Amino acid sequence: MAAGDPENIAALYAPTSDWKLNWPEDEHGRVATPWITHRSTRADAAAHFRAIAEHHIPEEVDTVVERILVDGPDAVVLGEIRQTARATRRPYRARFALHLTVENGLITRHHVYEDSLTVARAFDPE
Repeated sequence: MAAGDPENIAALYAPTSDWKLNWPEDEHGRVATPWITHRSTRADAAAHFRAIAEHHIPEEVDTVVERILVDGPDAVVLGEIRQTARATRRPYRARFALHLTVENGLITRHHVYEDSLTVARAFDPE
């Protein structure tokens, strides 16, 4: 995942997956943050990671993983993303928890809980 190739990342996902983001429903599909939308397929996963890359400055991206908790097929990753919005040049840091489920070697659940207000503010043109 660290290499950032959306197609290779998507190959880690099952053909269909349970994908959720904790953003308010009316914020899904905003022009400024198009990766915030419902997903359910491997192609959707590739589109998600492609959109994130397109809307951030690649030299100013970092993810700090603080903990990984595993219980059977489930894992929770806790950490912080550090990025800079391409449109506004505004850097931000946002805490996150990522709940993954892996079955037969592929990700079948991708639930992200993040500081969506911080992300939204970084992309706010004002």
